Amino acid sequence: MNPSPLDKNAVAKVLREISLLLQLKGENAFKVRAYDTAADRLLGLTQDLGALVREGRLQELPGIGQGLAEKISELVTTGKLGFHEELKAAFPSGLLEILQLPDMGPKKAMALWKELGVGSVAELEQACRDGRVRGIKGFGAKSEAKILEGIALHQRAQGKRKLLGDVLPTVEGLLERLKAVPGVVRVSPAGSVRRRAETVGDVDLLASAPEASPALEALANAPGVAVLIGKGESKCSVRMVEGDLQVDLRVLPDEDFATALHHFTGSKAHHVRLRGIGQDQGFKISEWGVHRSDGTKVPIRDEADIYKLLGMQYVPPELREDTGEIEAALAGKLPEDLIELEDVRGAVHSHSTWSDGKHSLEQMARAAKALGLQYLTVTEHSQAAIYAGGLKEDDLKRQWEEIDRVNEAVPGFRLLKGIEVDILETGALDYRDSVLEQLEVVIGSIHVRHSLNEEQMTQRLLNAMDNPCLNIIGHPTGRLIHERDPYPLRMEAVLDRAAERGVVMEVNGKPARLDLKAEHVRMAVQRGVKLVVSADAHKIEDLPHLIFAVATARKGWARKGDVLNTQPADQFIRALKAQRAR
Repeated sequence: MNPSPLDKNAVAKVLREISLLLQLKGENAFKVRAYDTAADRLLGLTQDLGALVREGRLQELPGIGQGLAEKISELVTTGKLGFHEELKAAFPSGLLEILQLPDMGPKKAMALWKELGVGSVAELEQACRDGRVRGIKGFGAKSEAKILEGIALHQRAQGKRKLLGDVLPTVEGLLERLKAVPGVVRVSPAGSVRRRAETVGDVDLLASAPEASPALEALANAPGVAVLIGKGESKCSVRMVEGDLQVDLRVLPDEDFATALHHFTGSKAHHVRLRGIGQDQGFKISEWGVHRSDGTKVPIRDEADIYKLLGMQYVPPELREDTGEIEAALAGKLPEDLIELEDVRGAVHSHSTWSDGKHSLEQMARAAKALGLQYLTVTEHSQAAIYAGGLKEDDLKRQWEEIDRVNEAVPGFRLLKGIEVDILETGALDYRDSVLEQLEVVIGSIHVRHSLNEEQMTQRLLNAMDNPCLNIIGHPTGRLIHERDPYPLRMEAVLDRAAERGVVMEVNGKPARLDLKAEHVRMAVQRGVKLVVSADAHKIEDLPHLIFAVATARKGWARKGDVLNTQPADQFIRALKAQRAR
């Protein structure tokens, strides 16, 4: 099979890898940054990358000159790039994997390779266990222990499921391709993607059509396909270049679409319970349909028909985990007004070039407005976060002036004055109250000293919530999926204090965070704790992360009324203040 052309996600991945390889070579920062910038530009494209290449229009994109345009064109059309292959050949193949370890940058990786000949994670682990790393300048015994912890976390993540946020763009691209196939009636993802699980294994897609072959061919020849695993009369399986992701497509008659979609969406535990209920009522439920005991087939147009047949409320895909949704649906007590993306009026938690963001305030404002949002909460890092360009108090006040200018320049949209203030080890906030009192939104987050024990970390958050200036706790458990475990915390105590003090909890939509996670969202909702869904946007391309925050909130049974930024800007600000004044 000839190499397939690459889509924008796969091309961006190669460009980022080139950036890392150039850093290993010691190239200047300007040249390195050009590849990262180009990757960002491609990921933010709403146009078809293949069409831009065919029409020779790549250089119309900001930051992409002739040289980069030629490299991107080569990648898109041939599936590989000679320059990339040459760079990879200059280093051990395992060096890039070493760069995936927590806190492992190019300078450290190169020092390990040059001094110890370490060119793989396995070699690095052995060098740490032999005590050889501590002998290198800039490393020590603590460094060895930290590297070993990072290797253990990395190894747990390898071979495991992929982040939903990494998989969804590929899935959406394939769905659009399948929808355009003549004769296709319905198309949908199934499995963990449709249930909006935090992580995804293989991807299941379903389509209905009178003839399966055209849709199967469309997947087999889709951009970004690396390997055709197999293709039969009704199923095609491929492996994508991006993320080494397996995608399975099933095509069936439209009359069987709803029951097949329900079956392949899962979860298994939900289905076992549902089939048992059906059996008790004289029905057999399977991917091939719903049949009565006498063998006659019950017409099922959509999934809601299945639940209605069993005397239940419809259960949205995100809730199908056998965590009480079946009992609630049987009793008619399942929430029917779960938050939707369309309910969200403004994005909470964003950064600009004032701290560690990549775009200006005006660029962020215009991009958020283009997404249909009414406001964006500007929450740069505070002064203790030196590593992230945290703002001194005077910088913060100067930023307010720019926010006022942008609000005049972008009619029909509003930037809110906020901060993501560091919660210090004692629970104190990283600005004086007299400064925080002037802000419209104050998010408090923990960014350092994650190693405190459970009691210390819990008390740290409890102390922070006693400050009346604090509105929201940001990414409350500090986790990074596959990269960093959540810090130890008594979540029940934290949520009880939040309910008592009127502190709002963030549902962070960054794909590697999704923090609060769904089970904690549900705990918060049960206590009457209000939520915000956030993008944690450090660049324009991050703003759509709201979809993941909303999905997590839905999985936690959050209704529209539970989420404060479903309200217009003025009402949102008043609601935050009213929470603290209770």
